[in-house]
Amino acid sequence: MKKIIFIVFSIICLFVFFTGLTYADEISDLQKKIAEYEAQISNLNKQALSLSQQIKLMDSQISLTTLKISESEAKIQSLEKEILLLSDKIERLDVSLNSVSKMLLARVTETYKKGKLDAISLLFSSKSFSEFMTSYRYLQSVQAFDRQMLINMEQTKTNYDEQKKLKEKIQKDLENLKVVLINQKKQLALQVVDRKRLLEETKGKEAEFQKLLQATKQELEAIQKIIAGGGQEAEAGKISEGERIAGIIQGASACSTGTHLHFEVRDNGELKNPFSMLRNISLTDYSGGDEHTGQGSWSWPLSEPVMLTQGYGSNTSAIRSKLVWYNFHTGIDLYSQDKTIKAVRPGTLFRGGVACGKGTLRYVRLRHEGSSIDTYYLHVDY
Repeated sequence: MKKIIFIVFSIICLFVFFTGLTYADEISDLQKKIAEYEAQISNLNKQALSLSQQIKLMDSQISLTTLKISESEAKIQSLEKEILLLSDKIERLDVSLNSVSKMLLARVTETYKKGKLDAISLLFSSKSFSEFMTSYRYLQSVQAFDRQMLINMEQTKTNYDEQKKLKEKIQKDLENLKVVLINQKKQLALQVVDRKRLLEETKGKEAEFQKLLQATKQELEAIQKIIAGGGQEAEAGKISEGERIAGIIQGASACSTGTHLHFEVRDNGELKNPFSMLRNISLTDYSGGDEHTGQGSWSWPLSEPVMLTQGYGSNTSAIRSKLVWYNFHTGIDLYSQDKTIKAVRPGTLFRGGVACGKGTLRYVRLRHEGSSIDTYYLHVDY
């Protein structure tokens, strides 16, 4: 029976060993391909920005993320096999160590008892001194063997404890890797959406792509000029929260390729994330998955239902798709069927305009009552 168990266990070990080699080879091949795509992406990023190059770059990024997902899945399978083997070894060691340790300790104790009590009787019971020495040496060798067995058993016990710790570490690594895999799959889904959006908004034409880049470059320059006080403004009086302050321009306008409101928050000139100020509402997301959870208490500048076309910050779908010239969106872009723009808080209203492209970008600024906060509303009519 013991031989059968040993053979079965050996087969399991060999299976896991060769399976581990297969996973190691697979992971190594994937890592080589990942390095190749990373080098390709680096080279593409250095080239002049064109629609064809951007599509090629996004295809490479999608391929890279797909390979990373495959690598993570292979690592997960390898770790799961490793945990399976360790679990089996630990279970067998646990059973054998407990039983054998008890038996061995009992045997050693009994042997020592007999060794101390029977040495003299052994001498008198022996027919000759030679027979006594033979029996005595045998008794000593048995004791020495038992002591060594106990030492070996304790070493095995130590190994058992180490393997338990190793299993715990591998299980933790496995859980962390599963989190990485989830994030990689989310990233892949966003990359696919970004690529689709790029083709839809440019209609696959280089001229449309460059037009979008130019408009957003000019818009950023106009915003910077407004913040620096370069816009022509006129005070329009005190405004209550929720009061109409302007309307969204329908269609394209100066430095805008379509109908939307750009809403921006500044405190003493420093940028603030609008979502940290606005209350949480159910938005219709047309941004491609940009973060859009409100965490504040302000009213919204548009009536619900509100559609989000671009979020705040550096990780927006439009930025990842290179649909915009800038690499940080300073506000959020919104739209509503009701194009009425309302004050998010009470304050003093200023109406202004600034040169942008071949026209004038019209905006309103609201200085919030009793604070150093300004909110800006761009691409508006008043």
